[in-house]
Amino acid sequence: MHAPVANADPETGLLPEPERSELRLEKVLSALSDPLRLKIVQTYLRDTEGEERPCGWFKIDRPKSTRTHHWKVLREAGIVRQRQVGLERRNVVRDEDLNARFPGLLNLVVDWTPEEE
Repeated sequence: MHAPVANADPETGLLPEPERSELRLEKVLSALSDPLRLKIVQTYLRDTEGEERPCGWFKIDRPKSTRTHHWKVLREAGIVRQRQVGLERRNVVRDEDLNARFPGLLNLVVDWTPEEE
């Protein structure tokens, strides 16, 4: 048996995240300003039908420490919910919470295509 992950709820495996009422637009936009994090959220919204996905499902070609940092930023901004299941972290975009706080934002995010420089 594996030791529980620090800060994960021992019963649900959920990692700490802001409550819906604590979501701040500037933190969400800041988290999404990074092209890799934006791509993670867009990929999730387009391809998952709302189901939890492990971090590895996203095929991010970066060192583990970098990937961990990006997931933490998304979670702390309130964009994703992470749940520890054994050695795996499963992710889901908090679409209900984000749509309640910032109506239409996720529609803009999923459809956004940056201009080529």
